[in-house]
Amino acid sequence: LFRPMSESRKEEFQKYLEKSGVIDTLTKVLVNLYECPEKPPNAINFIKESMGPAPPGGDVEKLQAKVKEQQAALEAKEKEILELKQKLADLTEAQKKAE
Repeated sequence: LFRPMSESRKEEFQKYLEKSGVIDTLTKVLVNLYECPEKPPNAINFIKESMGPAPPGGDVEKLQAKVKEQQAALEAKEKEILELKQKLADLTEAQKKAE
């Protein structure tokens, strides 16, 4: 089934894997599996789930940071909306009293 590879082909393939980030990704996944306090019953599924499809638009850490940033902005806007609604209610009440 397997044909032996020449040394130069092995080296070329290894460089390709390193350059494309495959070795780093596999290492991270395997380290995560090693560090799991409770080993999953199916290591292959764990590896598949850990690798998953590549997120569109960047790596996971950048996307998580962006989500946190957007959540903070959303909370600030929601607070601002509540404050503006309260001001509107106060002004409406004051206008009714003035009439």
